[in-house]
Formats: sequence, C-alpha cells, structure tokens
Amino acid sequence: MPNFTPTIEQSDNLLFMDKIEEKSIDLIYCDILYGTGKKFRDFEDLKNNKSEVEGFYTERIRKMSLLLKDTGSIYLQMDTKINHWIRNIMDNFLVFRNEIVWNVEYRLKQQTKKYTEFGERILFYTKTNDYYYKPQLVEHKTSKEHQERCKRVPSVMSGKFKTPFKNGKHAGDVWNDIKPLTYKSKENTGYNTQKPKKLIERIILSSSKENDVVADFFMGSGTTAVVCKEQNRVFIGCDISDNAVKSTLDRLRN
Repeated sequence: MPNFTPTIEQSDNLLFMDKIEEKSIDLIYCDILYGTGKKFRDFEDLKNNKSEVEGFYTERIRKMSLLLKDTGSIYLQMDTKINHWIRNIMDNFLVFRNEIVWNVEYRLKQQTKKYTEFGERILFYTKTNDYYYKPQLVEHKTSKEHQERCKRVPSVMSGKFKTPFKNGKHAGDVWNDIKPLTYKSKENTGYNTQKPKKLIERIILSSSKENDVVADFFMGSGTTAVVCKEQNRVFIGCDISDNAVKSTLDRLRN
C-alpha cells in the first residue's frame, strides 16, 4: 500500500473548503448535523427549523458541488427531520440518484401517534450523468420455500437448475444488513455519532477507486478516514471539534 498521508484539520468546514481546489475530489461523504436542536458533548446541533437548516447548508452544499470532479459523487447522511429540505438544496447544484434508507432499528421508544422511525437517510447525488459507480454485492437471503421453487426453474443459458443471486445481489436502497454500533462493539470509540465502518465501506467501494480523493467535512470520530486508509484512498477532512480531530488521529495511529 502506498504511503497514506491524509489532510486533517480542526476548522469550520466553510473555511476548510475555501482552501481546496475546485473539481479535485472524487467522493464526498458527510454524516451531517441532523437538526435535533440538542447539545452534544462535541457539538451543538441545529434547530429543527427550515430557515436555519437552509441558511446553514445552502452555501456548504454549493461549495461541495464545486469541489467535486465532473465524475464525482456525494453522500449526505441524516434522519427524516431535515432530509426533505436538504434534497431541495442539493437539487439546485447536483443530480439526484438515490435516497437510501439505513434500517438501524435501535429506537426503544415506540410511537403512538405515528409510525415508529427505524431508518436514517443517505442522499446519493452526482455532479453529472458521467460518474463512477460499482455495485456492491450483499447476501441474498431467501426462504426455504423460495429456494426449493428456484431449484425447479431451469436456467435459460445452461438448461440446468440454479438459484438466482448465487454470489449475492446488488445492494438496493434499503440497507438492512449493516448493524449500528453498540457499546459492546469492538470499533466503538465512545464518540456520540460514530457510524460503523461497514456502512462507509459500502459507499467508498461503490463510488470511488483506489487512490481517489475522498472528503468528509463533518469528520466526527474519523471513520471515513480509517476506511480510506484501509481501502487505499486519499482522505481529506475537517471538523470544528478538537475532540473529533483527536479521535481521528488516534484511530489512524492505532
């Protein structure tokens, strides 16, 4: 593996993005502020207010779009509090591809006046219609009844019986197979909003190649940087929290 030399700064992401050359990034992934209105240990979230969300994100998303190569992609992760407002902003600068639901199922409190929310949202956009994408395979689980039925369906090509998706199927826009971190998870650093490596691996392997430049402007615990190191991507990122930068650097050293 070539030398891995990430660019990591403690900075407001608007100021950090001003230092980056336009059309120089292949992939952006950000686990953004969710608009909960809560104050966490390492950051204070935005209020769940349309004008505040639009005021905060419009210029940031515009700058992200300028930094992407014409073949580049961007994934922004959030929950249902603000995803509709974020889509409206992104539609002004980028090309929509998917709204992915990460089915986390960790909510302990059941809702009584609406459907219980079990999913977070990941918005997948590209700079243009000419972009890199490599489908990722996930395990194809079927019932015993369906497996027996498949055995009775002959293959058109070979005349033999076979089960579809023998080596797995392409990942769809609902991700049930990636579990959220728990306090018992080996990779858990204790950072409030840490996401599992498998989640970001899927995004990085789908929308970038080795030695591509991957950016995260809401770096948090540094999972994107860790996955970039493991998958031979060039990482650049920032966070306004000094604890986030420390967490990222510690994980990269270890």
